[in-house]
Amino acid sequence: HVGRVDVLPMFPLGTVLLPGNPLPLQVFEPRYLAMLRDIASGDGRFGVVLIERGFEVGGGDERFSIGTVAVVERVSPAADRIRLVARGTGRFEVVRWLDDDPYPRAEVRPLPDLVWEDEQASQMVETERVVRRALAVMSEYRTQLWPADVELSEDPVTNAWQLAGIAPLETLDQLALLRSASVGALLERTVQLTTEAVDLLPLQFPDDSR
Repeated sequence: HVGRVDVLPMFPLGTVLLPGNPLPLQVFEPRYLAMLRDIASGDGRFGVVLIERGFEVGGGDERFSIGTVAVVERVSPAADRIRLVARGTGRFEVVRWLDDDPYPRAEVRPLPDLVWEDEQASQMVETERVVRRALAVMSEYRTQLWPADVELSEDPVTNAWQLAGIAPLETLDQLALLRSASVGALLERTVQLTTEAVDLLPLQFPDDSR
């Protein structure tokens, strides 16, 4: 598959979608409602990229060139909007953006999937320990985190991506993780960024560290 070019409907968002992770969306803008109708009657796939500058609504944004294919898992229509849950699958790079009319679309080239090697098992255990501990620590400071005991996939590569996805990190850190060239690099960077995020907590909440 790698090397071929696909055309995907694209959803530029203010968040990063990592493979294996869920993406809840609430759609009300007319062009994205039109896009969802086309996705639903097609193969259920669309691309998600992070907006570099600008806003999700109304266009005029600039977008990063690496993203994730999302597959629709659940749709619940309401009166003026559609709620859906999609899940990240493979990664892609944008070859070129097509006309935004009637909604954003791009030519994309799939990036190779990461490959699991059994010697990474101990690294995975350590990464999981660091991420779950960080979620437990940070839950005292922040809401809307994943619970520290959230269940993850039994597939090791998906599990590695999910650890990166639930780690309490900033958007650009998650984008850096999305660029990982190997499972080992993904796990190592997840530990590094998560440890740094926890170490910064006393600086962000100095009154609580007394």
